[in-house]
Amino acid sequence: MDKSKNPVYSRTDTTPVKLSNEEWQKILSPEVYYIARQKGTERPWTSKFENFKEVGTYYCAACGNPLFKSDTKFDSGCGWPSFYEPISKNSVIYLEDRSHGMIRTEVQCGRCQAHLGHVFDDGPPPTGLRYCINGVILDFEKAQDIEKEYKQQQKKS
Repeated sequence: MDKSKNPVYSRTDTTPVKLSNEEWQKILSPEVYYIARQKGTERPWTSKFENFKEVGTYYCAACGNPLFKSDTKFDSGCGWPSFYEPISKNSVIYLEDRSHGMIRTEVQCGRCQAHLGHVFDDGPPPTGLRYCINGVILDFEKAQDIEKEYKQQQKKS
């Protein structure tokens, strides 16, 4: 997805994003829009992040909000990238989801309310939670890239 066409994408801005679905549709790829705004689900075992082992940070693909650190990712065997803990309390929000004849807890981005996936209480210690997240709605940045970016910003200061 071309981030230059998305004026709200930022990995540092924490201002809540409030856009209409029409505005989102103009700036998100069809795949990201389907998951983020229409609460879609990607097919299991199709995410590039399912067996991904790089060290770094996962961000919301719709707005750039930091969501999960790679050290909280684990192999749950469910077919989607799974994490046991978000980066912070404000990274995600929780909503009751009664769709498809089930009662589940939906996980949304804390900044733009994009649908991310669901959280279940069958995860590993220390939280016992499994955040089952659609890989399409995730961006990733390697730890060394983040460090390089930080050092460049420090030189500018």
